[in-house]
Amino acid sequence: MNRADPAFFQIRLARSPRDLMAAQRLRYRVFVEELGGTGPLVDHDARLERDEFDPVVDHLCLIDTRRDADALDHVVGVYRLLRSDVAADFGRFYCDGEYDLAPLRDSGRPLLELGRSCVDADHRGGAAMFLMWNALADYVLDHGIEILFGVASFHGTDAAMLAPSLSWLHHHHLAPEGLRPRARDGSFQRMDLIAPDRLDRREAMMGMPALIKAYLRLGGVVGEGAFVDRAFNTTDVFLMMDTAAMSAKHKQFYESRWQPT
Repeated sequence: MNRADPAFFQIRLARSPRDLMAAQRLRYRVFVEELGGTGPLVDHDARLERDEFDPVVDHLCLIDTRRDADALDHVVGVYRLLRSDVAADFGRFYCDGEYDLAPLRDSGRPLLELGRSCVDADHRGGAAMFLMWNALADYVLDHGIEILFGVASFHGTDAAMLAPSLSWLHHHHLAPEGLRPRARDGSFQRMDLIAPDRLDRREAMMGMPALIKAYLRLGGVVGEGAFVDRAFNTTDVFLMMDTAAMSAKHKQFYESRWQPT
């Protein structure tokens, strides 16, 4: 899994400690410096955002070959990938800390958790997401994945500010009950904050992160309730995409390497 397009981009699974550290450096810039998050294994001196999952997951890295790899500056996009077979050996998914995943496990279907996805500020809105989705599609097809899931974050923890977007997700994109994880008690935040007849779609979409909108275009659905993550200063929603349940149009987009806009 290694291709270049355009000439200064490559995308590959992390293949060295330097790739991994560069991915953690990018995550530090985005999640710590930009969004104000932290965590018990974050190395502020070295500017690395780390956690206990890093040694067992696959890191899908977008490489800018013009940047200095020795300075850990060459990774400009990253997806962290955890398959259900690997999670079973490890003991859990990352999302287990925020959502009850029993409905997904009970389905017995091959799962892939997507996490810590981020893109360098200089590459947002361009070819980066296209290349990453392209490579992710290859990974999903190669491993026979049927359900993709993960949490996506709104910046901030004030539910009132996020109410239009959260309510739109709840009323229009709720996962089927039999596959619907629920945010864990203690940090559970209701998403049905505004009645359906009072919602304004334009207002809801304006406040929606681009990554969430991309999943919705592919037929993505959400879990019950949001999870307020005060350590990372985010409000997280559970996103899931069932490749078997995609409409023919959605599946054509996905399998032909759909480009988010």
